[in-house]
Amino acid sequence: MTARHTLSGRAEALADDPRFDDSGFVLDDDALGYDGDQYDREERAALRRVSGLSTELQDVTEVEYRQLRLERVVLAAVWSEGTLEDAENSLRELAALAETAGSEVLAGVVQRRPHPDPATYLGKGKAAELRDVVIAEGADTVICDTELAPSQRRALEDVVKVKVIDRTALILDIFAQHAKSREGKAQVELAQLQYLLPRLRGWGESMSRQAGGQAAGGQGMGSRGPGETKIELDRRRINSRIAKLRRDIKEMKTTRDTKRSGRRAGRVPSVAIAGYTNAGKSSLLNRLTGAGVLVEDALFATLDPTVRRAETPDGRLYTLADTVGFVRQLPHQLVEAFRSTLEEVADADLLLHVVDGSHPDPEGQISAVRAVLADVGATDVKEVVVVNKADAADPEVLDRLVRHEKHSIVVSARTGQGIEELRALVADELPQPDVDVDVLVPYDRGDLVSRVHETGEVLASEHVAEGTRLTARVGAELADDLADFAV
Repeated sequence: MTARHTLSGRAEALADDPRFDDSGFVLDDDALGYDGDQYDREERAALRRVSGLSTELQDVTEVEYRQLRLERVVLAAVWSEGTLEDAENSLRELAALAETAGSEVLAGVVQRRPHPDPATYLGKGKAAELRDVVIAEGADTVICDTELAPSQRRALEDVVKVKVIDRTALILDIFAQHAKSREGKAQVELAQLQYLLPRLRGWGESMSRQAGGQAAGGQGMGSRGPGETKIELDRRRINSRIAKLRRDIKEMKTTRDTKRSGRRAGRVPSVAIAGYTNAGKSSLLNRLTGAGVLVEDALFATLDPTVRRAETPDGRLYTLADTVGFVRQLPHQLVEAFRSTLEEVADADLLLHVVDGSHPDPEGQISAVRAVLADVGATDVKEVVVVNKADAADPEVLDRLVRHEKHSIVVSARTGQGIEELRALVADELPQPDVDVDVLVPYDRGDLVSRVHETGEVLASEHVAEGTRLTARVGAELADDLADFAV
């Protein structure tokens, strides 16, 4: 690449950067809610799938592109409860999941029936109609909007003659793409293996039995017989891998607990951000702390939890933790695998429950998130509902949410609307120091003065010859440490 091309590419990048106006001057980051350099997003986009490539190998140069081929999918769902709008919202969310996983959604089929068909999920006639849609659209995959039984998936594949996956497999695929940390990758692999174990299938010779006796290597007595089938060997290996992953995650949990106990020992309050996927949790974290976490208009863009230091308007320190997003019918394998991560919410002093105010069904999002929080024992944490994306939401919807959720606030992480009010609300809801002290701290005990400023509320401060005179409101433990210096 020549220098001219490099410069022109840089100029194009600056032209697309929202921080630069037409005159070339840098705009204020706070005015636009700037999210940092976002190098992770550029790296993820560099491997984005492309359409228009054949599935057949035409030339040796196509080898590097075959794994990036865009899958062409048709969606299928059974509408058994709720309104038609609920069914359409669920199918629309499934389409967004499919696109996030790297596919092109061509069509969708919804069948109204009291219960899914126990054999093929869809009824016999609707399954045949789905096959016709697949042929007409040229699709190569069918995605069903629920978790299918292994027999249902096999039977539906026999009808439509293309690959069939369910909602759980789709979400697990997205998690596998987006996990970056060692703990995140281990959690996703554990969930995938737990999902795969009851769905193992043999193909042809892979189901045949190994020979016993001398044909098996001359093992002699005790080794004769039908031997072990290939599928039994696979199950045993998967169970061994699951056991190892659980041990590894348990060790990682110890590290996480140690860090958490260190923050607890310092009496630093903690705030957890939880909510539906793509509700704007990472954007809110960036706005409150300047963390520069990856922000992308996609489902489950960030999986690994991020903990950042923040400060209340009156100077008290606290930690702000971003957690994995939730979704309707979140696979129970993921909830179990990510339990150590979700414990950040259960151990927090305050929960910021972020809701997408521009979503067609924000109340459904709130219910889905609270169901998962109940599974991890986070129902007793003080909760503030943060209705995000106020700049794009319908004012009537915002009013309805605020009326329904008594402890709520409306913000926009993109424009900064309501952020200062949210900071003040967090300061009010965090545990308050409750012991009044009037002390004279010697200059050689500056550590105590620092702790008072970090964790307490300083009402008056004066430097005299003997030391620092402080009138403050602190916690009980710090008050005991300051007792020897009371005036």
